[in-house]
Amino acid sequence: MRKWLVILILLVGNLPMFAGEEKGGLGERREVVYRVDIKDEIGPGIWRLVKRSFDRATDENADVILVHMNTYGGMVVYADSLRSLILNYPKPVWVFIDNNAASAGALISIACDRIYMREGANIGAATVENQTGEAMPDKYQSYMRSMIRATAQAHGKDTVTENGQTVIRWKRDPRIAEAMVDERVVIEGVTDSGKVVTFTPHEAIQYGFCDGIAENVAEVLQKEGVANYELHEYKPTTMDRFIGFLISPIVQGILIMIIIGGIYFELQTPGVGFPLVAAITACLLYFAPLYLEGMANYVEMILFVVGIILLLLEIFVIPGFGVTGVLGIVCVVASLVLAGIDDFTFDFLPDFTSAIIRSLFFVVSCSLLSLFGSIWLSRKLFGSRRLNFALHAEQKVEDGFVGVDMAAKEVIGKEGMAFTDLRPAGKVMIGNEVYDAVSDTGAFIERGKGIRVVKYQTGQVYVVMNYGYLIFFNR
Repeated sequence: MRKWLVILILLVGNLPMFAGEEKGGLGERREVVYRVDIKDEIGPGIWRLVKRSFDRATDENADVILVHMNTYGGMVVYADSLRSLILNYPKPVWVFIDNNAASAGALISIACDRIYMREGANIGAATVENQTGEAMPDKYQSYMRSMIRATAQAHGKDTVTENGQTVIRWKRDPRIAEAMVDERVVIEGVTDSGKVVTFTPHEAIQYGFCDGIAENVAEVLQKEGVANYELHEYKPTTMDRFIGFLISPIVQGILIMIIIGGIYFELQTPGVGFPLVAAITACLLYFAPLYLEGMANYVEMILFVVGIILLLLEIFVIPGFGVTGVLGIVCVVASLVLAGIDDFTFDFLPDFTSAIIRSLFFVVSCSLLSLFGSIWLSRKLFGSRRLNFALHAEQKVEDGFVGVDMAAKEVIGKEGMAFTDLRPAGKVMIGNEVYDAVSDTGAFIERGKGIRVVKYQTGQVYVVMNYGYLIFFNR
């Protein structure tokens, strides 16, 4: 009896376990698919959104990330960062090309583990171009060729046997990927000279750059055998959009120009005024989003403050342009340059060096443009009475700008006598005061003769003979 009681207790105690197994058998765990949209020009905003989405997918333990793409390309530097993110991500990353995956979009797509395309979509045309649509010099194309070739090679190769011979075949041919960038790369049966490669879905499948055709995200998951799933997506907030706006190159360039221009105008007009307020506001808008994104830290901000202090010392404490001023400029420029580099380290690798050069060129260009613009604007404004920022370019006596005693101007029309001979210059006495004087006609005026003041100029009174005063004086 006791034996059966023990067995019964064990069975009752394990009922929850059996129930759990049954529940698990009936309802399998739903796979978490994290969707990431790239449907705009690839730049700081998209870069930030994708990075934030990948971080959120990691936090939610997503099983796969599905990139929903429709883009004509964008900035290579941000595309490079995203492709590195995808290649190094531990979970599968698939891409569904809804319409276009051109230029930088093709680079990101090739980095993904699986590529699906909608009918009518295309992938390729990865030539580096400027804002006018013209191809950049070959050094830029060479960098893009090596990058897209390495991306294709990252997916590995297979060893197959064809006609009794062992052949090594890349999963994604790096030469074809290179032909998407350089029209000079000729691949028989794929492209002719003078044309970059752009594939339709069927062509991409033929040459290993597409794994299937689908009409929507659900069909992609179906073809990958994902039937029971939860589709998650990161929804950007208003703050995300605002930060993305602030870190765009155009806005950052404008902020740098306001910072430099504000400092220049404030040095022209010492004291707390609008230029200083504008510069401080621009500093906050420049550094704050970069600090929040981890691109800038306290080092860059300390450098900037030290640079401003050194410049102020050079202007107000140590006259002249010497070591202090040069160090101040170096600190300000260095802070702006380093703040624009992601994942700042002191490891001077080629990627870091190129990032330094790009950021330095950007900051220096904006600074020089702002400086020259400020100088031109100051010349226009300094002569204006309405905007009394600094000394006027023309200092008129009528406006109160004087360098000599103006009391003598009040004796015009008064009478007196020659205190000395005027040949034609000398001295005259009017009342009890003696003034430097010049004979207005150039005639000799003898000492003691009567005179009358006719004008005042350049610190001297101009006089003529006054015979009426002479008669009175002689009497």
